[in-house]
Amino acid sequence: MSQMQEPLEPRVRRTTTDDVYEKLHEEIVSLKVLPGTKLSESEVGRRFGVSRQPVRKAFTRLGNEELLLIRPQKATQVRGFSMERIAHARFVRLSVELEVVRCACETWSRENQAILEENLNRQKQAKEAGDMPRFHALDYEFHRLICELSGKPLAFEAVQGCKQKVDRLCMLGLARDQEAAAVLADHRDLADCIGSGDLDKARHTIRRHLTRLDATIELIHETHPDYFE
Repeated sequence: MSQMQEPLEPRVRRTTTDDVYEKLHEEIVSLKVLPGTKLSESEVGRRFGVSRQPVRKAFTRLGNEELLLIRPQKATQVRGFSMERIAHARFVRLSVELEVVRCACETWSRENQAILEENLNRQKQAKEAGDMPRFHALDYEFHRLICELSGKPLAFEAVQGCKQKVDRLCMLGLARDQEAAAVLADHRDLADCIGSGDLDKARHTIRRHLTRLDATIELIHETHPDYFE
């Protein structure tokens, strides 16, 4: 009598909308498409070889993430930066991450530290190779790992939503090697603090880390006011 096989987990079916959304999201976040750029459903559809319906759905998702400004009877355009939304997102993110590092310091293990160290090694390799999109992705993974390994995986949804509000500014900052080096140093310090269970230093590092963009935001606001709403 043959053994009963474990049921296979259902595969998540990708759609044309997913493909269009992910490509446009990457282009907007990486600043390949700048704030204020007008986008047409028909033109995007022709570029991807798809109908307007999946493009419209992708636009809606990007609009919900505040990356596109969709107005009836007017052209859809890439949304500019908002100082108010940036300030709010950073406030929420700081509140969440301060609590996450508290949980991390209370529950951390050597196995968790080893996983975080592997991510840090890959960040270092990406920085040295000048691969900033890769470094940016590993930055996301670093903060996701801390949430998951501290037993708060859903907290990263809040962190991710806040990060997306400032991702494009992050990319402008990370275009400079010294900025990437500072971010990596913060990550290194934070991992060490969590590993040693030093909550006070971990919280100080988080606060310092989240103010790294202050100078970049001010500079971009002065030199490219057209990027802002």
